[in-house]
Amino acid sequence: MTKLWGGRFADEADERFARFNASFRFDRRLFEVDIRASLAYAEALCEAGVLSRDDAAAIERGLQTILDRGRREPAYLERGVQQGIEDVHSFVEAELVNLIGDAGRKLHTGRSRNDQVATDLRLYLRESIDEIQGLIKALQRALLDLAEAHQDVAMPGYTHLQRAQPVLWPHYLLAYFEMFARDRARLREIRARVNVMPLGSGALAGTNYPIDRQRLADRLGFEAISRNSLDAVSDRDFVIEFIAAAALIMVHLSRLAEDFIIFSTSEFGFIELSDRVATGSSLMPQKKNPDALELVRGKAGRVFGHHLAMLTVMKGLPLGYNKDLQEDKESLFDTIDTLTGCLSVMTVVLKNTRVRSERLIEAASRSDLYATELADYLVGKGMPFRQAHELVGRLVRYGLERGKRLDELSLEEYREFSPLFESDVYEALSLDAALARKDVPGGTAPARVAEALAAARRRL
Repeated sequence: MTKLWGGRFADEADERFARFNASFRFDRRLFEVDIRASLAYAEALCEAGVLSRDDAAAIERGLQTILDRGRREPAYLERGVQQGIEDVHSFVEAELVNLIGDAGRKLHTGRSRNDQVATDLRLYLRESIDEIQGLIKALQRALLDLAEAHQDVAMPGYTHLQRAQPVLWPHYLLAYFEMFARDRARLREIRARVNVMPLGSGALAGTNYPIDRQRLADRLGFEAISRNSLDAVSDRDFVIEFIAAAALIMVHLSRLAEDFIIFSTSEFGFIELSDRVATGSSLMPQKKNPDALELVRGKAGRVFGHHLAMLTVMKGLPLGYNKDLQEDKESLFDTIDTLTGCLSVMTVVLKNTRVRSERLIEAASRSDLYATELADYLVGKGMPFRQAHELVGRLVRYGLERGKRLDELSLEEYREFSPLFESDVYEALSLDAALARKDVPGGTAPARVAEALAAARRRL
């Protein structure tokens, strides 16, 4: 027995269609969760009086044997692919029947592949979300480690990729910490919607057998059971939601990768990547390329594509199971693989990044970054901000025309623009003062950043 249907058909499927229809080459990764769900279902059938104790025990032994062999022998599942097995469910049931005979044919009583695969997919995704949560947490730890190692280092903050105002290096990294904190929160919310059991919904209308669905859900670790059998077998919202969340995580990873690519250039020179996470050029001996970061940036597009693909698959489906839903697995599995790989590699990159503190501080110490401080200085002397903003803009232009930075202008030159300028104007043009003035919750003042770092550690 290699397929779970066929009695109504007189002819064998065309070989090309059979290959086209089969999903075992990719859905075999559901092997373990399929067996776990089947073990729980066999017990539920026994409790409902559908299976005898002997049959249930034989099924349990057979499924455990299949599981052990699958874990022990990678070629075991590969053999199923080579034999053209339709899907993971067909493989497991065929192996079970080979092992224990007719008792194996009773396992599918009251169950459809529709509710079976929906259950498997939720079990698999639930565990994947837990793994991804751990990977994000490890990445956040790496961010904090890199931040705390250079806690007093300042750098230019940017808007429009133009130097704007000085911030602390850990303040910059904490921005990404917050992005990934939101990602973890989103995944927690999605996990709750994933963790709803469809088993017992049959093909679409429910089952004829008195399965205790709540007890079955408890056995499999589900927090709830589906309320509508039609919805349960055709719902893939949880897949779309997860891929959407994964796409947003990839956005954050890609932004961090882009920053570090820029910061590692000779033009910036803010960081240096270890040889462990960089590559060379086949032609130019001097090159050190940030390939790890570029791959993370590039792979974001794969996940974005999977999200659009799933939305497109679902948008026109009539209610109930349709074979189109087979397309959910490759999109979901590749999203999981891509995301876990990128999270792991980005953590490795952070652990292999050398911060060039002297270059950061030098760049943050340029007085043109203190133009806003100069405007606020005039506000402190009583000038309306909009007027102060315009005046400092003229001062900046004056300095540019003469090749002078703001801290190189004399007091006499300042006073030509306003008598409010006094000798204390140069205090407004210092890095320490510019940072210290941002003493508000969420600001870049050293004391606030130290508090934020400590709070971030506690949150982890």
